[in-house]
Amino acid sequence: MSEIPSIISNLAIILTLAGFTTVLFKWMKQPVVLGYIVAGFLSVIVMNILSTEINTHDIHIWSDIGVIFLLFSLGLDFSLKKLMNVGVTALSGALTVVIGMMSVGYLAGSLMGWSSMDCIFLGGMLSMSSTTIIFKAFDDSGLRTEHFSQIVFGILIVEDLFAVLLMVMLSTLAISHSVNSETVLADILKLFMFLLFCFVTGIYLLPTLFRKTKQYLNNETLLVLSIGLCLAMVMIASTMGFSSALGAFLMGSILAETIEAEHIEKLITPVKDLFGAIFFVSVGMMINPELLWQYKFPILILTVLVIVGQISFSTFGILLSGKSLQTAIRCSFSLAQIGEFAFILAALGNSLQVTKPFLYPIVVAVSVITTFSTPYLIQLALPTSNYLDRIIPLSWRKFFDRFSAGSNTIKQKNDWHDILPRIFRTVATFSCLSIFITVLWLQFVAPLIMNRISGIRGNLIALVALLLILAPFIRPVMLKRIDSHKFKRLWNDTNYNRGPIVSIFILRFIIGIVLIMYPVGQLLSGTLSVSIATISVLAYLAIGSRRIKKQTERMETRFYTNLSARETLQKEKTPVGEFFSSSLLKRDLHMSEFIVPQNSHYVGQQLVDLKLRNRLNINIVAILRGEKRINIPDGTVRLFPFDKALLVGLDENIKKFNELFKESVKADLAKCKKSKNEKIFIEQLRVINGSHLAGKTIMESGIQKEMGCIVIAVERESISIQNPKPTFLLAENDLIWVVGEPLLIKALNDKQLITN
Repeated sequence: MSEIPSIISNLAIILTLAGFTTVLFKWMKQPVVLGYIVAGFLSVIVMNILSTEINTHDIHIWSDIGVIFLLFSLGLDFSLKKLMNVGVTALSGALTVVIGMMSVGYLAGSLMGWSSMDCIFLGGMLSMSSTTIIFKAFDDSGLRTEHFSQIVFGILIVEDLFAVLLMVMLSTLAISHSVNSETVLADILKLFMFLLFCFVTGIYLLPTLFRKTKQYLNNETLLVLSIGLCLAMVMIASTMGFSSALGAFLMGSILAETIEAEHIEKLITPVKDLFGAIFFVSVGMMINPELLWQYKFPILILTVLVIVGQISFSTFGILLSGKSLQTAIRCSFSLAQIGEFAFILAALGNSLQVTKPFLYPIVVAVSVITTFSTPYLIQLALPTSNYLDRIIPLSWRKFFDRFSAGSNTIKQKNDWHDILPRIFRTVATFSCLSIFITVLWLQFVAPLIMNRISGIRGNLIALVALLLILAPFIRPVMLKRIDSHKFKRLWNDTNYNRGPIVSIFILRFIIGIVLIMYPVGQLLSGTLSVSIATISVLAYLAIGSRRIKKQTERMETRFYTNLSARETLQKEKTPVGEFFSSSLLKRDLHMSEFIVPQNSHYVGQQLVDLKLRNRLNINIVAILRGEKRINIPDGTVRLFPFDKALLVGLDENIKKFNELFKESVKADLAKCKKSKNEKIFIEQLRVINGSHLAGKTIMESGIQKEMGCIVIAVERESISIQNPKPTFLLAENDLIWVVGEPLLIKALNDKQLITN
């Protein structure tokens, strides 16, 4: 018998222990991430006892795959529109926390005598709250539908994006071993262009691909295609000098804008769970108990800094955006932990060998302690805010109230506020695409052309081909009209507007000329006349060609159609209009939903019987039943299994309903467990002489209605009747085949004997 490879034996131990520990931690109502970490710690002990070779290289490969799928799954849940809609509150809170905690982390590391690289990585680790832990805590406590939780999720979205960017910056910093402002700025610009190019190209191509091949995309092909695209983007990102995690996250965020996003997310979840488990187990395998004891005081100090710092900075940032003190405290107490991104950054520093070995287990220990404290901090948030509301001076309360009310008033915006962002988006997007295409062409395609066609002719062919490709991208930079009606209104409104309008036009034209001159200067080092002639030709094409204009418009239409396809589909399915939820929030109302379980006592009841409005001050505004939608249902509408009911009410009323709903579900499940679910058998009975069944039809005999059985066949002498009709007349000595529960069939036979 051949020897089992170490990778299989290691996986067997890891996954077996992970399975048992997750069951234990679920029973303890703790996050499974902690169970995986404990499983990793125990795996090392078990492997040493069994004298099994610990192949750390293989474990690191599996954990790297785990990071890829974790970031890919995170990208699927990210969506660019979520980032655009998080609002000022989430942006303010996230930036305040990130900047504050990075500063605190760096300062704390410096005071403990750690190296600059350790301090930088430590600041990044302490600035990221755990999305996984917060989601789990909100689900367990029933807070996921409350208003403050939406702010928390918005902050987490911004932090996740910053964490991905931070990974790229720290990787670059670790390789260069120095902080150079010019290098950092160049890396940021390179990263921005790479993200923009991949995102725009992906949105332009992938939704169309899914739409064209929809009839061939079953679960298997969609899973394989999604993983293939993820790994392809990982390879592209690595080739461009970025991390594999960035590539996975980017592909996830691109697929998140397609109509197949939810389907892909469901398919990828088991893969993500498997490799994510291996990653978190590998984190636990890196824990050294001796190091933990040796650095017990730094662990304690950093734990206090995380809890106090996260609460303080996030409270300040949320208050700064104009939210109430209670909302700020409830949000900040939920964010007081570090989680999966801290592990990923720690693993990054460890793999690049730029951080000391002690930093990894210290961060893991801090994460475990803060994770355990999260549910208790969430419960303490409301009492703390009530206590602070009682003790703070009246003048402070009035100030917070005035600031909150003032920041939420609607400010009048003039036409400039609408036009300038649109001009910036158009010019920045098409400029970055032009630059990226130019760089790729000059680096990879132009050398191939010039090697095959030597001399100035090869350079001219490469240049002309590039300029033709760039024409649809450069034209919008120079001449795309953006809301010409508002431009005319601004031009006629006052003479002061005319200077900026002319300046914007000139600046756009200059940017377009620069985008043209750069490849000309790279490919033609000859006479100036050739360069000028080429620029003039391209300028004519960009300005005068209707074909190029139509091509640009087609590209834009296709891009924006693909970008909004998922949102359009969701709007078609949703029973509420645009801005419905935001309008509710302005009135302190909230919309929630619940799905009617198939074994619930709600099934079959009319809405008037539930008395939700009278008991809880809650309204059911719509019911979704498959593809059917019942808007504003009246009291006579009955609930059916798997109906999705949309509720509107105050947060406290929705919370009370959720608690009652959970209790009713538990009660219904308990009733189901107590009820006897007998199996059904088939038996044959003889209609004996003098039986009450003789001379009656099957319907008159009461076999089905009274005894709960069904006659499926009757044998009379040599004749066999299958599935006899209810009007079939039974006779003595008939052999009837009866289907039903054993006790009911026996009762039917006993009734014959008693009657006889």
